[in-house]
Amino acid sequence: MAKKHNPRFLAIVEAAREDIQECTAKDLESLLAEGAIVIDVREKYEFENGHLQGAIHIGKGVLERDIEKHEFSIDSKLVLYCGGGFRSAIAVKSLKEMGYTDVYSLWGGWRGILSEGLETSK
Repeated sequence: MAKKHNPRFLAIVEAAREDIQECTAKDLESLLAEGAIVIDVREKYEFENGHLQGAIHIGKGVLERDIEKHEFSIDSKLVLYCGGGFRSAIAVKSLKEMGYTDVYSLWGGWRGILSEGLETSK
């Protein structure tokens, strides 16, 4: 069963989606081949329960504060994901506002990763 989100949250997500790049789980293989770095922006307990193999965890709540603790250049190809693509869309918009130039939100998020059968770990 799909989650029911409140209308104001959905409005923020839709506004972000109009202003960002998105990809799907099917696109990940080619993005990874291009050197993309994958960031899981879900809560820590979600990440610990399972994540895309090789993903880095930086929770959405601390992303802007902690992104520069990692050695990503401003033009690094970054793919952010959450559970379904809502939180990651907002997170990508925020990174774009910080000057990051090649950032994608994974539409479908964790559920898309699982449905594509991509390699995961705990």
